[in-house]
Amino acid sequence: MSAYQTVVVGTDGSDSSFAAVDRAAAVAGDAGATLVIACAYYPAAKQDVEKAQDVLREEAYQVVGSAPAEDTLLSARDRATKAGAAKIETVAMVGEPVEMLRKVVAQHSADLLVVGNRGLNTLAGRILGSVPSEVARKSGVDVLIVHTT
Repeated sequence: MSAYQTVVVGTDGSDSSFAAVDRAAAVAGDAGATLVIACAYYPAAKQDVEKAQDVLREEAYQVVGSAPAEDTLLSARDRATKAGAAKIETVAMVGEPVEMLRKVVAQHSADLLVVGNRGLNTLAGRILGSVPSEVARKSGVDVLIVHTT
C-alpha cells in the first residue's frame, strides 16, 4: 500500500479535535502528504450565539461565524507544524461538520480523513449519531478515529 498523499482533519477548536490535528499532522509529516485542516461553522447573529451558549454551555463545540473558524484554523496550523506536517492547507466552510468534511475530502482528492472520537461513546452519539461514526460510514476513504477523550 502506498503512503497517503492528502490527509484531511476536522477541528472545532476543542482540545479533543486538536488532539486529532496533532495525530493527522504526524501521519501527514511521516508520509510527506499534504494536510488539509477543515473547520465547519455556522453564520449567526451575536444574539443567537449568546442564546446558544447559555443553552449548550460546554456540551457542544460548534463554531459560529467565520472569524472564530479562522482563529481555530490558525491555532490548528501552528499545532500541525509543531507535530511535523510540512504542507498544510486550511479550509473554513459553512455547514454541518459531516457534510463539510465529505466535501473537503472530495475537493482535495484526499485518501485519509482523521477525526477525534468525541461523541462516539455517548448515549446521544449512539442515538442521534456522531461526527466520527457518520464520517466512518459516509466518507468513502480511509478514516482514522483518534482516541482523544
